[in-house]
Amino acid sequence: MSTELRTHMTVIDHGEGDEPQVNYSLNPTFASILQARLARRDVLKGSMGAAALGFMGVGLVGCNSGSSSDDDEAEPAPAPAALLGFTAIPTSEADEIIVPEGYSYHVLAPWGTPIAGAFPAFSVNNTGADQADQVGSHHDGMHFFPIEGTDPHEGSSTDGLLVINHEYVEPRYMHENSIGQNLGSGGVRIYDDLDAEGEVINRRRDTDEVLKEMNAHGISIFRIIKGNNNEWQIQPDNLNRRITALTPMAIQGPVRGTSFVRTLHSPTGTMTRGTLNNCAHGVTPWNTYMFSEENWAGYFRNGGKANPREHARYGVNSSATGTGRYAWELADSGADEYVRFDASIKAANATGDYRNEPNCFGWMVEVDPFNADAVPQKRTALGRFAHEGVVFAPAVEGSPVVCYSGDDSTYQHIYKFVTAQNYNRATTNGSILDTGTLYVAKFNADGSGEWLPLVYGENGLTNTNGFTSQADVLVNTRLAANTVGATPMDRPEWGAVDPNNGDVYFTLTNNSGLPEGDGGANPRAQNRHGQIVRWAEADGDQAATQFEWDLFLLAGDGGEAHKDKLTIDDKTDNLSGRDMNGNVLTEDAYMSSPDGLWIDKDSRVWIQTDVGEGSQNSGAFKIMGNNQMFAADPVSGEVRRFLTGPIGQEITGCITTPDQRTLFINVQHPGATTSGTEWAAGTNRSSWPDGNLNLYPPRSATVVIWKDDGGVIGS
Repeated sequence: MSTELRTHMTVIDHGEGDEPQVNYSLNPTFASILQARLARRDVLKGSMGAAALGFMGVGLVGCNSGSSSDDDEAEPAPAPAALLGFTAIPTSEADEIIVPEGYSYHVLAPWGTPIAGAFPAFSVNNTGADQADQVGSHHDGMHFFPIEGTDPHEGSSTDGLLVINHEYVEPRYMHENSIGQNLGSGGVRIYDDLDAEGEVINRRRDTDEVLKEMNAHGISIFRIIKGNNNEWQIQPDNLNRRITALTPMAIQGPVRGTSFVRTLHSPTGTMTRGTLNNCAHGVTPWNTYMFSEENWAGYFRNGGKANPREHARYGVNSSATGTGRYAWELADSGADEYVRFDASIKAANATGDYRNEPNCFGWMVEVDPFNADAVPQKRTALGRFAHEGVVFAPAVEGSPVVCYSGDDSTYQHIYKFVTAQNYNRATTNGSILDTGTLYVAKFNADGSGEWLPLVYGENGLTNTNGFTSQADVLVNTRLAANTVGATPMDRPEWGAVDPNNGDVYFTLTNNSGLPEGDGGANPRAQNRHGQIVRWAEADGDQAATQFEWDLFLLAGDGGEAHKDKLTIDDKTDNLSGRDMNGNVLTEDAYMSSPDGLWIDKDSRVWIQTDVGEGSQNSGAFKIMGNNQMFAADPVSGEVRRFLTGPIGQEITGCITTPDQRTLFINVQHPGATTSGTEWAAGTNRSSWPDGNLNLYPPRSATVVIWKDDGGVIGS
């Protein structure tokens, strides 16, 4: 038999990277609950907007603001100033940023911008080591930390640290050898070594390409200073750093040291390496940054030898021949930092292989941006799932710290964590997040809701049902939530807390697989466009175990062609959008797939959209144009389009400086709608932000926006 070896290239493409639908719960879904609620109330029965009216026609806003006078003779309160002072812009399919009249912008920190080390200039020829000193790819959640370093929301509005999450990568834009190849947005090249008979005897990827992709993940921290003409510049600073898929990290909380996270790298189960798929974020009251681990499961494979629930419930590839999302485990160096993405059983016990490596991901991770030597801490008490991010309620001295997080996958859940210890501004640090109670939300048809504790030994979380400890409950958070009866949701995404009254908002981006609406917080069958749910905690106490909820917005178009399909009994695909008052959305507010969410100091609700790259500008989504950003008034319910982005991207990340005169947003994956054949032919649907595909591929970047008259953004 000939021993001649040959090599040929193959391509794998796992697509956009969203997790498969892996919830097997029979719990009533959010949609069935809203239908039942509407039927019980018999209010505006023929309208999909009935749920959006709040309780008996009164919205939630202000329910935590204190009691009102019973004196009939009292003077009426003065009308509040209008929150939305800009003129809405139309939808757009242009390859550019468009903002309202009276606003300007510039682009800051596109992928590959040097921030540390030798400050290597961007090039598609950059090495993996270069990327470790450059801004990462696919910008997502972010925060501006005033340079004083004492408060995350107060201080300088001209000097600070910008911290940005990087969700994933688009390999075809990263490597010179990918130019001219037929590669989709998620495609990577694999080399197959063949024997003389054409059988594959080895599969491998170029190690430096893998290193570059890993170093483009994680977060970027860098100092920025406001200069002339409202433009900001990156400054060399000792605090500038990258945290990547290779950075050492500590495991904290109840899972630390347990058998679930012991690996060849850390036999004691106390350390791990890196973070993955960092989507939204969180900012703690003690001035640190938290980054999420969302669709991390697809980066691993387990080879089919075993499919434990810790893998199966999260979508780890169990095919005997399958690879991870980018096949990092095939790096041709065979080094340990790459091999770990193969979670197959290869040794007699877990400390001899990486069967537990996926259990080291799916957490919220904390880092102090003002300490360049700080080791990131994975806070396991907050649960393991596809964290979109975490949002903290305003901290109250002497009370527990409360934060909320959504599991961004179809039919998954919304969670709340309440610390065991009380907040003390002078002494509290991240360790407060290591003890407390994790709750999951149950939405009831009468507009009430309850927080169900995920505590070992309670509510069926017992040995009889397969749970052996609190660590087990937290590693298998999804299963625990199903067990206690939590409500499956339409893909919970970003959350936000109104700083003025404590109302909590969550985007439920879409659920195209729902065969029929559940009538609750998921009201529509084939829910292509999504909605925003909000609630108020009982008695204004963020730590309460009861709440009341309504719908703030049903995303969609004007629905004029679908008026005959708007009854609550309808099971068809209904595209109409409604505001909180039940009114059909105007053209100024047509939107689909609400995703990013933030509420500013004045209670403006900022909403960003993420229509998937396979749906943008086609079919039912064509009327929406490119992904965009809106501002909404939570009192009147008015929604206006504030910004539209370039081709193929999503708009994400949102924060202002403390004076509200500068707004930062992110543009992620411009050009992602370009097909593999278009890329192979040397064309691309987007050239944003550089405008010259001969020199640069499309690049994710931050956009800095200001009002020309120097006023508050949105006013």
